Amino acid sequence: MDLALLQGNALAFILRWIHLLAGVTWIGLLWYFNFVQGEYFKEADGSSKSDAIRKLVPRALWWFRWGAMFTFLSGVALLAVKHLTGWGILLGGILGTLMFLNVWLIIWPNQKIVIASANKVAEGGEADPAAAGALAKAGLASRTNTLFSIPMLFFMASSVHLAQLMTASTVAKVVSLLIVLALEVNAIVGKQGPMTSVKGVIHMGLLLTLVLYLAVDLL
Repeated sequence: MDLALLQGNALAFILRWIHLLAGVTWIGLLWYFNFVQGEYFKEADGSSKSDAIRKLVPRALWWFRWGAMFTFLSGVALLAVKHLTGWGILLGGILGTLMFLNVWLIIWPNQKIVIASANKVAEGGEADPAAAGALAKAGLASRTNTLFSIPMLFFMASSVHLAQLMTASTVAKVVSLLIVLALEVNAIVGKQGPMTSVKGVIHMGLLLTLVLYLAVDLL
């Protein structure tokens, strides 16, 4: 076998491994924040919640945001090395890219405000009035990422298993992108709606997966 081909395959495998490892870290923590920590915060008393925000959340967010970073960078590199094509993988990549941007441009900046406010209160100061709004913004973006994660994983995994997702009509691509972009706009300026509960966000994620699949398959 050609040496260059072997080296290319080895590089692609390493990138895929990094992509999967970082992705498990990122999505695992995303689901932890939404399915476990968020539900705990609804029931925790003020002191317990404050302590968790000051000591637990920053550690989890470090792994969360850098997991997102390495997932994104390794994914871009993998697409370049393997020259992957097909609408399924591209749609999954678009969802993943929006999720990455939500982490670094919405969730993390707003969570820093919340953490700083909790630290200020613990030191005897006054809470930052902007903290409540920042928490709501971070929460909506996080819920949207959880929503996106379900179809994102479906389309990423479908690239070699569902031949009908390799190609898509222009209409199907436009419809799919408009749906995704509308949800992203809602993540920035909208409301949680049905995503306020764990059950709601899971159901919405499964419904979004079905709608996007049918749009590609039928249009």
